[in-house]
Amino acid sequence: MARTTENKLVLVVRRTRLDELVARFNTHRQAQFYVEHLGADFSDYLHEHETYTVARRLTEALLAQLGRVQVIERSFLPNFIFGHDDVIVALGQDGLVANTLKYTTGQAVIGVNPDPKRWDGVLLPFSPADLSKLLPEVFSRRRRAREVTMAQAVLNDGQSLLAVNDFFIGPKTHVSARYQLRVGENEETHSSSGIIVSTGLGSTGWLKSLIAGATAITGALGQRPLKVEPRRATPWDADYLYFTVREPFPSKTTAATLVFGKVTPEEPMIVTSLMAEHGVIFSDGIEKDFLTFNSGMRAEIKLAAQKGRIVV
Repeated sequence: MARTTENKLVLVVRRTRLDELVARFNTHRQAQFYVEHLGADFSDYLHEHETYTVARRLTEALLAQLGRVQVIERSFLPNFIFGHDDVIVALGQDGLVANTLKYTTGQAVIGVNPDPKRWDGVLLPFSPADLSKLLPEVFSRRRRAREVTMAQAVLNDGQSLLAVNDFFIGPKTHVSARYQLRVGENEETHSSSGIIVSTGLGSTGWLKSLIAGATAITGALGQRPLKVEPRRATPWDADYLYFTVREPFPSKTTAATLVFGKVTPEEPMIVTSLMAEHGVIFSDGIEKDFLTFNSGMRAEIKLAAQKGRIVV
């Protein structure tokens, strides 16, 4: 097959669970001993690894027939600069697509599911075999891409962080988060286990689980569950974010009424840290990529000007 583009094709890959174990225990045999010693099924790790390896080889081969290919491992994304005309293929779970989007600047991302029997793949609508037909359509701009709203946290010292799915604002250990929260004209001092701020793309993840838990607790206590939004997935390009406070504790100095709502361009969220130590803001479940958020730091949480694009 003749190459159909001079643009670079960037394949984003991730390490499997087996890769992580071997990195931790040095050898395949030691990793197997550790897993089986605990009574777990090592064959599942092997099957996942083999399936992903086959999918990766097939994907690389198909991409190489169409253009120049560069492979990048997930952990290197924060330091990688995508070219303006790069076409990006993310081979992995939904989280890999979200992590990749955060470092793009308008390029479209194609999510490829390496193991449909294992991963639902909400953001992975394609298989490796689809790429031969799909990519020429992407090159000629005949394939639609959905726009994705991102969130941004900006600190009063100038640091900032983007989120594709959600932000966590709170302690990095199991202690209470202390902060002042302001949304619009409403302001409270809180003691909680942290705040989750979700985009439309992330509304079926962490936010959904928090709402499900709160609804179940309300029902178990014999109270009529509150009908809170989002009852269904929020649009990916929604011009608002949702926030929810986890386990707010009411006391003489802290309140628990400003615990759920929307963040809009007109009403961003302002959070002022009252934590002497251990305060953090991280995005999309990546705890290693965080902003320190201790006493005196103020964060503005808002919709980001930058948008993501996912090929559908």
